[in-house]
Amino acid sequence: MTASDPSPAFRLAYVPGVTPTKWVRTWNERLPRVRLSLIGVTAADAAGLVRAGDAEAGLVRLPIDRTGLSAIPLYTETTVVVVPKDHVVTAAEQVTTADLADDFVLHPLDDTLEWDELPGQPAFERPATTAAAVELVAAGAGLLVVPQSLARLHHRKDLTYRPVTDAPQSSVALAWPEGETTDLMEQFIGIVRGRTVNSSRTRSAAAPAKAQPKGKSAERRKPPAGQGRQASSRGAGRGKPRRG
Repeated sequence: MTASDPSPAFRLAYVPGVTPTKWVRTWNERLPRVRLSLIGVTAADAAGLVRAGDAEAGLVRLPIDRTGLSAIPLYTETTVVVVPKDHVVTAAEQVTTADLADDFVLHPLDDTLEWDELPGQPAFERPATTAAAVELVAAGAGLLVVPQSLARLHHRKDLTYRPVTDAPQSSVALAWPEGETTDLMEQFIGIVRGRTVNSSRTRSAAAPAKAQPKGKSAERRKPPAGQGRQASSRGAGRGKPRRG
């Protein structure tokens, strides 16, 4: 690489609620010369951004359109209901969708949960974003069911949340362009999967085999010190004429 060449970089897109901090820290420890750039993106746009090549990989919420993408599921989140702190459901450690039957439940346009049937009473309109829906919960306009990380992301002092045991769950996956598993991509896969730095699949290249020192085979054939001289001496003695 010459001085004019750009420094190597790895672009990682991530959706709201996903926190890649620990993986970024491990990357910086293992590959300090390769800059890792983070790109915040909406859940709806994440797969398309990676597919278009605007990021080497993305931390996305399933389900996604996997056309042209490889994906590895990483973890599944608990689903929770966000409610005002004085709401009746806060009396329980966890609830079911049946416990929300009499409440208006907001369904934002960026919802990533796959519902067969929405819980509770339908709200009058669909908020554009989860952030807007949280504001409506704080205003007393309804409740909101989301992955737990989004409840934490939009935390407010006047709101709390409880797990919903029978609600759909959201899984987070690592996605990258199909057929483009580069050395750097393998490095990041190893990091998110918890492989150690010494793992053979984490190393970008295997260590070369040790070369045999030159002349070693010849040294093995070399007779022990003094053996050649002794043979020469014996041969020379046999060749001397006897005295009369």
